[in-house]
Amino acid sequence: MTSLPGGSDTSASTAEPRPLVCARCGTRSEGPQPTWTCSVENGTRHYFCDTCARENLRAIEGRLDSAWW
Repeated sequence: MTSLPGGSDTSASTAEPRPLVCARCGTRSEGPQPTWTCSVENGTRHYFCDTCARENLRAIEGRLDSAWW
C-alpha cells in the first residue's frame, strides 16, 4: 500500500471521505476531485482547486509555498 506525501499508512476504511477545501479560495469539492492539486508545505497537505492551480501554475511548478502567491 502506498500513501501520499505527508500522510500516514493507516486508514479507516469505514470512514467517509471528507470533502476537499481549496486552501486558496475556500471552494469545497462535491466529491472526488482527481484534477485538484495537492501540495505538501511544512509537512501539511494543501489542496488547490482547478481554477487556483491554473492561475498559479508557474509558482506551483517553481515549488514556491502558497504564501508567495
